[in-house]
Amino acid sequence: MLYSYFFNRKSIWFFCTEQISLITSNAIYLYGILGDVERNISLGQLRRFSWRELQIATDNFSESNVIGQGGFGKVYKGYLSDNTKVAVKRLTDYHNPGGEAAFLREVQLISVAVHRNLLRLIGFCTTSSERILVYPFMQNLSVAYRLRDLKPGEKALDWPTRRRIAFGAAHGLEYLHEHCDPKIIHRDLKAANILLDDNFEPVLGDFGLAKLVDTKLTHITTQVRGTMGHIAPEYLSTGKSSEKTDVFGYGITLLELVTGQRAIDFSRLEEEEDVLLLDHIKKLLREKRLGDIVDGNMKTYEPKEVETILQVALLCTQSSPEERPKMAQVITMLKGVGLAEKWAEWEQLEEVRIQQFSLMSRQFMWAEDSTHDQEAIQLSQAR
Repeated sequence: MLYSYFFNRKSIWFFCTEQISLITSNAIYLYGILGDVERNISLGQLRRFSWRELQIATDNFSESNVIGQGGFGKVYKGYLSDNTKVAVKRLTDYHNPGGEAAFLREVQLISVAVHRNLLRLIGFCTTSSERILVYPFMQNLSVAYRLRDLKPGEKALDWPTRRRIAFGAAHGLEYLHEHCDPKIIHRDLKAANILLDDNFEPVLGDFGLAKLVDTKLTHITTQVRGTMGHIAPEYLSTGKSSEKTDVFGYGITLLELVTGQRAIDFSRLEEEEDVLLLDHIKKLLREKRLGDIVDGNMKTYEPKEVETILQVALLCTQSSPEERPKMAQVITMLKGVGLAEKWAEWEQLEEVRIQQFSLMSRQFMWAEDSTHDQEAIQLSQAR
């Protein structure tokens, strides 16, 4: 059975506060704290599943069917009565404001965000103790799986596919930022949250961490969410998120695509390399070691295309959010348009940053040596 759903667009910002949902035979209305019903917008045609349907589909939520686990719950593989293969996301602790808000947010998001590179929501289930979301099953799982967790006999992603993923993710993110009103901030973009369909076309998933932003309101968030190594520095230090924090995460994801490596890898310490992938790549580029950057599982690649994507990645991951491009600009630069000028500016700024860091390091070492000398003088004096 199909239902039509309606949400109050203006109450998006109050999802983390107390709300009451009234479910009728064909509509959902969200009541604010004062009980007022505001103007409603259509959520589109979503299927409302019964608890029993999803129990049967997942073999009573068997652990053997778990295909993923995130901050808001587990994801199960399942089969509907018509044999459609689905991914069933069972939210945990929905009474917790974060869990409840995640459910409402994901349903709200799908009503305003429909794009070929965004994961489509099939339907949902609500009971007195459960909140569940149902998505199409992505046969080729995630980009992270294809980069790092392949089983014996499975083929690694080739360069044309990785490049297509870079473009598809950019288009999906650009849609969220520029074509949704209010704009949508993903807040946890990484290889693990880019899923691949039967044809290895990328779709952005896991909107449980996404943030709807009214451009007239502040970007300050009450809690930093995301994955270390992908979180923009200003978001981590101030809690302020914007589309530029997503641009940073996208840049790190590009580095994952090229290298096949994780954003943070402590094993690099054994070789006296940088733990952060971003710093590691900058060092290798300064040393002109492109061959050491590219994933060894790729047998062939186009060096010029790889350089283009690396340059775009570093432009996206600049420390200052104001210096990062918008996603619309990212798409044009991926095509090579306007990239040379931006890259030349980046190289000049990077040279200045390196010089400043070197000077600070020398000053620190000088201060440390001076302290040791002073201690030696004091110890040598007569007592």
